[in-house]
Amino acid sequence: MIAPQRNCFILPGAASMHRIQWIEIHEQPWFPSSLRDEITDALYFGLSLLKAYAPIAPLLQEALDFTGSQSIVDMCSGGGGPWSDLSRRIQGDGHPFRIWLTDKYPNLTASQNFTSSANHCSVYPDAVDAMNVPHELKGFRTIFTSFHHFSPVEAQVILQNAVDARQGIGVFEITRRAPFTIGLMFLWALLPFVCTPFIRPFRLSRLFWTYVVPVIPLVLLFDGVVSCLRTYRPQELQQIIEELNTTAYRWQIGEQCGGIGRLTITYSIGCPKT
Repeated sequence: MIAPQRNCFILPGAASMHRIQWIEIHEQPWFPSSLRDEITDALYFGLSLLKAYAPIAPLLQEALDFTGSQSIVDMCSGGGGPWSDLSRRIQGDGHPFRIWLTDKYPNLTASQNFTSSANHCSVYPDAVDAMNVPHELKGFRTIFTSFHHFSPVEAQVILQNAVDARQGIGVFEITRRAPFTIGLMFLWALLPFVCTPFIRPFRLSRLFWTYVVPVIPLVLLFDGVVSCLRTYRPQELQQIIEELNTTAYRWQIGEQCGGIGRLTITYSIGCPKT
């Protein structure tokens, strides 16, 4: 068992944060990249099947309209994130619209297969650190189901990097530090037993690591529970944002409920004021 570390990040003039900062197995450098791809494929399939982030499409559209952005830079994309559904819900203003999928550990095979069927999506082939996005990647930045991977200090660096580049940014998390959401992770871990034959690209190795040696379901369960325990609450996001070096941004922080199962999505959206 991995020993828990209580994350108490204290901001000046603000209350401390209490997050259990366990590691997530699939994000560790020592975790085999082939298995990491299997995990991100399963995550992408589940998010797409449930259309988990559909409720935030109007918020994202409003932010894009406010900033006038004609491109999105999605960070920590894994196998494609929620974009197979969201890309059909987001509209430009008549000009060409582009969604860049980026990741520190790019799952190129899955992402390229994904972009062949998703609207407006392209894969950025090089590794992209969310704390230091390349200057040539211009557009509204998004992070789905990954912001909790970062410590409060790292999370602040991610937001500050977007602010310094004068780019909008939206953080969206479907995991929560709530008993109901943690309980749902056990159902989430059962999903591969039902859906693995339908996940694309099809791989025999995925069948082996699901049905013979169930590494994929076990990692999804462990990492899913840990994700919930690490997720920032709205008031904690507010604390981080208050420490940014900027006053020329409009921030929206809150929770949006809807979609299948009436799941609650925590969000933080920042847009440079024009």
